[in-house]
Amino acid sequence: MDRVILHCDCNSFFASVELLAHPELREVPVAVGHDGNSRHGIILAKNEAAKKFGIVTAETVWQARRKCPALILLPPHHDRYREYSKKLNEIYGRYTDLVEPFGIDESWLDVTGSLHLFAQSGAELADVIRATVKKELGLTISVGVSYNKIYAKLGSDYKKPDATTVITRENCREIVYPLRATAMIFVGRAAEQQLRSMGICTLGELASADEARLTQVFGKMGQQLRRYAAGEDESPVAPQHEPEQVKSIGNGITFKRDLVTPADLRTGTGYLADEVAARLRAKGLKCTAVQVMIKDTALKSISRQKTLPRETDLASEITEAAVQLVRANWPAGKPIRALTVTAERLVTGPVPCQMGLFAEQETAPPDPRREKLERTMDALRQRYGQTAVAAGSLLGNDLGLEDFHKKD
Repeated sequence: MDRVILHCDCNSFFASVELLAHPELREVPVAVGHDGNSRHGIILAKNEAAKKFGIVTAETVWQARRKCPALILLPPHHDRYREYSKKLNEIYGRYTDLVEPFGIDESWLDVTGSLHLFAQSGAELADVIRATVKKELGLTISVGVSYNKIYAKLGSDYKKPDATTVITRENCREIVYPLRATAMIFVGRAAEQQLRSMGICTLGELASADEARLTQVFGKMGQQLRRYAAGEDESPVAPQHEPEQVKSIGNGITFKRDLVTPADLRTGTGYLADEVAARLRAKGLKCTAVQVMIKDTALKSISRQKTLPRETDLASEITEAAVQLVRANWPAGKPIRALTVTAERLVTGPVPCQMGLFAEQETAPPDPRREKLERTMDALRQRYGQTAVAAGSLLGNDLGLEDFHKKD
């Protein structure tokens, strides 16, 4: 017996939540984004009226306003989005305990065992859930119904807004196979180009492609891509309350002005590493590697990573590793427009390391005074707010680091 999997995707989520407070703007072009006069001026979301002007997510505000001079820009409220995301998943949880969030506005539901309690078919239950969400939250969702997670997600993307699409073993060739390869999760622009070079443009062509050839190009993922396209995905829907394994913790920012001097670099890197370290400690994790992503004024970027001599959750050590990476891989004095510092290869306990032949080669232990200092800073911020205590280098800086925290 086939599973019954739903994929629920909230339509224009950020914009839809904002419009709940501005119902008078529902029929006019509206986008959510930062101030267009700053260097963070990008479109985060747009409503259906804005989409008709060709406005797309992640383009700059000034580009969007060239397409639609009458565009109304609303500031983002991420706390509201988290609140409504929680409400959405609570509604889904009424119909099954197998609810797996996928980002803030999408979730998979496995209703195989509970379907008979609420409806005669997956499509009928999808319509019930859509109506419930619209009535209780004022939001619309599109739902894909299928026998696996990949096809269910393709279904929710197939018809928008506020629609149900059912993909079965009988109609999948009609619905799925003509779609562009990029319609499927895990096939981005780079993968599409590689597939095109192999003569593969559609999901049908991917489904019938030679696995050995795909593996040569994509490694193990090549085999997986073909199976996804062919509807052979058997991955389970994980319960939403099952702890998610954290693989990395990062913090990035586009600076108000470019980093140029060594002092700029250390101030900016230290600011980012400080929050990364605090989040590591909050989760009881340490990192054994640090990665930096550096973006220049032409918006070109590089990523570099280094392994640490031992695991750490200290901002001072993450800062030092990140600064070393930048200095080793970026010309001195070349402007840095944006920087991301990421803690990688996370662990929950001590990691064995090989002793050196000589005492001076052994890895130095963490400084207990530094550990105490950073944990004291955590406690002060938890009690009095994030800006209660900060490094002296941040005082009076002109890099835009007063209160900007972007969490990855």
